[in-house]
Amino acid sequence: QVQLVESGGKLVQAGGSLRISCVASGRTFSNYVMGWFRQAPGKEREFVATITSTGGSTNYADFVKGRFTISRDNVKNTLYLQMNSLKPEDTAVYYCHRRILNYWGQGTQVTVSS
Repeated sequence: QVQLVESGGKLVQAGGSLRISCVASGRTFSNYVMGWFRQAPGKEREFVATITSTGGSTNYADFVKGRFTISRDNVKNTLYLQMNSLKPEDTAVYYCHRRILNYWGQGTQVTVSS
């Protein structure tokens, strides 16, 4: 059983920056594509970004391109999301996701005040 544990979410002002993290249990983290999704109140969960197993390729939703950066440290079994130029509409619970076998973390709340 794989566990994904997100952390780092907090209240920030618009225009600010924040980095959230996701630590994965187990020894196979480096084998898998990983991603971030988010869910705002009253809305569907939506894709934010993905990164390949080696970190060599990334993909982003249009609404975060140029502002967010996904990265990973396969030695630390950790996935990151660096978020810059935050907007109030970025307010959501952010979830770490492993596509294979569809594992999800419990989420971390990011709130951006205007």
